[in-house]
Amino acid sequence: MYQAPYPPYDPTDKNSFAYETVLKRWPIILTNVIDNIYLHDHDLSIALTAGDVPAADVARVEAQIAEGKTIIERIGKLKYEMARDRALEPIPDDGEALVDTYNTELARLAGEGKGTWFTVPWLYAECYLYRLMRSYFVQTTYWRAHDPFLASKQDTFRASSRAIFQLATTMHEFERDKDTLDADPANLNILFKEMIQMCLWGNATDLSMLTHITHEDIQHLQSVGRDAQAARKEFILKDDQDKVWEHLTSLGKNAGTRVDFILDNAGFELFTDFVFADFLVTYTPYVSKVVFHPKLIPWFVSDVTPPDFASTITSLLSPTFFPPSNAAPSGLSDARAHLREMVERWAAYLDSGVFELAVLRETPLGASNVKADFWTSPWPYWNMQELAPEVFEGLKHSGLVIFKGDLNFRKLTGDVQWPASTPFETAVGPLAGAFPILTLRTNKADVVVAVDDEVAARLDASGERWRFNGKYALVLFLPKTRE
Repeated sequence: MYQAPYPPYDPTDKNSFAYETVLKRWPIILTNVIDNIYLHDHDLSIALTAGDVPAADVARVEAQIAEGKTIIERIGKLKYEMARDRALEPIPDDGEALVDTYNTELARLAGEGKGTWFTVPWLYAECYLYRLMRSYFVQTTYWRAHDPFLASKQDTFRASSRAIFQLATTMHEFERDKDTLDADPANLNILFKEMIQMCLWGNATDLSMLTHITHEDIQHLQSVGRDAQAARKEFILKDDQDKVWEHLTSLGKNAGTRVDFILDNAGFELFTDFVFADFLVTYTPYVSKVVFHPKLIPWFVSDVTPPDFASTITSLLSPTFFPPSNAAPSGLSDARAHLREMVERWAAYLDSGVFELAVLRETPLGASNVKADFWTSPWPYWNMQELAPEVFEGLKHSGLVIFKGDLNFRKLTGDVQWPASTPFETAVGPLAGAFPILTLRTNKADVVVAVDDEVAARLDASGERWRFNGKYALVLFLPKTRE
């Protein structure tokens, strides 16, 4: 098993984002989960009091309310212990995946005196937190299928309508100009870079980060168009877009190439992933299939689960999903028609296998699958071949594997204290060269690689929290160099 030559990030450093996360961000997230369950229980109680529950269902609803109160108590206790740097408790054997994985590693860390909230490696602690919370729901009868983050994901998605309509119209214009695109590959290159930037900055609305954001903030973060992208390009600290395009075109036209998306956030970011995938298979001759890889449990607040993936298409096709106040921008009166046209194409691609989810689209929360369990483990991706051979062997056949977002970047690099100028190839350890890797990451955690020492020193001296404020980004590519 590969071990990096640098220690992991942990919350003992009060200047780190890890410390701020344990101290401030996680308690807010846990409070939001408590609020979500309380509101559900409250609605059930009102229905009982009003006599709106059929007599045959009264006992079931009362039991669900009681289970909700138990979950709230457990999360409240978790908040209390986290704030006091108590020891992490073993995850109970709840019948779902990775219990032994987490508990074996926890026992090892505790044996080294690193078994409390402020002493465990940050990456392990954050993954453990979401797996432990999942166990609270799994150990009930009526809350097993409940995603406590679903409402926030949907609300944020609804608030994204202006950018969604604008992108739908942009894709409609691509269709109109398709012959021109085919005639000049240089135009495809330009549009490809716009797609990468759209997909990169679509990650800006990570709900686990934006604990106090307003709808106006979301719309600003999701601004699309060439002017917005040109302004942001200076904030991409390492930009391998040209290398990616060169790689993609080298695969040849109509070669049956597959691209894999290791997904990050649901909602607007997943929408941009669909747009990018659509561009690749519809408007370029280099890609014929796209596979999307989800998480199987509610994860880091806003990550894509199979139910999120399925509901995205349904929501986008619904005439009532986006509020009237969030109607299409002025001058884009046909945007709803453009959106429907595009999303119906995606639905057809899903039916025909051009687009594919790595697990069955009907997969329920908590199901175990060897093609997906690894994504919710606490491990870095360094040892994917040993720890998740089915995932590794599948990705070896991909023409390009796109790792979306900050957590995937942390796992690619092990979330250790690499010097900022460490080559990306070094930071991904044994994974380097196994398959073509593209990571699209807006900086939201301490770990940074592939940034020139001078640039890092200048940003450090500025006092700006450039490693984790989401303002800066990395577009990093590694080719496949071995079979």
